[in-house]
Amino acid sequence: MRLLRSSAVVGGFTMGSRILGFVRDIFIAAVLGTGPVAEAFFVALRFPNLFRRLFAEGAFNAAFVPMYARTLEQDGRETALALLREILSVMVMVLSVFVVVSMIVMPWLMYVIAPGFGMDEDGQRFSLAVIFTQITMPYILLMSITAMMGGVLNSHDRFVVAAAAPIILNIVLISILAWSMNRAGIGLAEALTNEPVEVAGAQRFGLYLCIGVTISGLLQGLFLYAGCRRLGVKLSLIRPRLTPGVKRLVVLGVPGAIAAGVTQINIIVSQQIASFQDGAVALLYYADRLYQLPLGVIGIAMGVALLPTLTKRLRADDTQGAANAMNRALEISMALTLPAAMAMLVMPNFLVSGLFQRGEFDASDALGTALAVQAFAVGLPAFVLIKVFAPGFFAREDTKTPMRFAATSMMVNVVAGVAMFWGIRQLFPDFAHVGLAAATSFAGWINAVLLMRALRKDGGLDPDARLKDRMPRVALAVIGMGIVVGLAEVFASDLTALFFNVKLLALIVVTGAGTAVYGVLAIVTGALRPSEILDSVGR
Repeated sequence: MRLLRSSAVVGGFTMGSRILGFVRDIFIAAVLGTGPVAEAFFVALRFPNLFRRLFAEGAFNAAFVPMYARTLEQDGRETALALLREILSVMVMVLSVFVVVSMIVMPWLMYVIAPGFGMDEDGQRFSLAVIFTQITMPYILLMSITAMMGGVLNSHDRFVVAAAAPIILNIVLISILAWSMNRAGIGLAEALTNEPVEVAGAQRFGLYLCIGVTISGLLQGLFLYAGCRRLGVKLSLIRPRLTPGVKRLVVLGVPGAIAAGVTQINIIVSQQIASFQDGAVALLYYADRLYQLPLGVIGIAMGVALLPTLTKRLRADDTQGAANAMNRALEISMALTLPAAMAMLVMPNFLVSGLFQRGEFDASDALGTALAVQAFAVGLPAFVLIKVFAPGFFAREDTKTPMRFAATSMMVNVVAGVAMFWGIRQLFPDFAHVGLAAATSFAGWINAVLLMRALRKDGGLDPDARLKDRMPRVALAVIGMGIVVGLAEVFASDLTALFFNVKLLALIVVTGAGTAVYGVLAIVTGALRPSEILDSVGR
């Protein structure tokens, strides 16, 4: 099955990037914890990431890939490249203006991004967030160009280069952290174990990290540019004009960007509310990192691979092939997502403390993050389903329907988030942020259900007998795995003692054991069949 091979390529590189991301976040947690510098840095990282996904990944995966693929198939390579140059030139002009203006007005814009920061008496979080975000803003332009080149490569079934590019960000930031920690006299072994870490000059760490984010955007752009050159795609700028192709992209891309980036928009809304609780922005960031691993490896990878597959089959009037691709995407994604969600539900504290509890990140931070992880875990299957269902609309060049559902989801998230945050804050002031995570999950399920119903109504989703047969078997295997890893949470201290009192090592062993248990149970129950897996990867 080519879909599985393509998503495995994207997912494999995404997995590598996310593992390096965990190493990065382990270091950040050790030296910054959940303090004001950490919160300012996470705001500076998340804001450009939101617009990167709206302007770039969302718009181009939703609109550009079908447009470019259709033009390439119907009108030839030269016409497709002309369309590429037209869109690239307009994008560079618009986003350059946006970046410059945003940097200038950032002191006022920060009252919108993180309003709670402006209410601090010392103003430290606010001033740091303004400076840090001004430094990271060029990342939007750089990554938008990168995403466009990635869309071109994906349209030509070249998934490796685009999937590998995000690894560069983590390599750059880890290198900066290692260099900075070495200068500060902090050993790498100390940051990876649970030994106390003495940290000085936290603001300097934050500043270097922000500079590293922008540098990584430049390096990723050069990496994708080289990939396009090897493919024979020569990028160049022309005079920006509103050509029919550009207008078509705007019509499709704006709603598509909103629809594809709804999860990130909901997270930004949660960040705005969380800024009223000290440390909550950082706690949600660390929790977000945990559920983003399966979301990126499974959901985003599946969506990236599924969109060109559906587009090509629908262009060829192969509706049965498109339906089969959608069913297999659902089967594979749920078989991989549900065990991850179960692990986060039954052993969240073991996961969080093993990864982050050291240095400036203490036990109370671990508890606050773990509770948010559980709340996000409830919505994880929905977040992945959104990534799988959305290409069913985008491949048909329908971006307005997902946008309407995304808007509904955002409204639900805002109302539920405000209500739950302030409600929980009255009883448990230190854990109000958990209500925001729960609201994001609830909104995610609303979006997923609406997409599913509309897709079934339009004939884009018709669950076949194999899908209906496999899902209960997957559920049985997940429950069995959940019992096993749940025991790890109960006996976490004893397990850690067996592994030289290094909780990270104990966590790695438990995670590997849980994966093995699920694999065995999935084969025994018939949820997964070795012959199908071997055939799909080209035995």
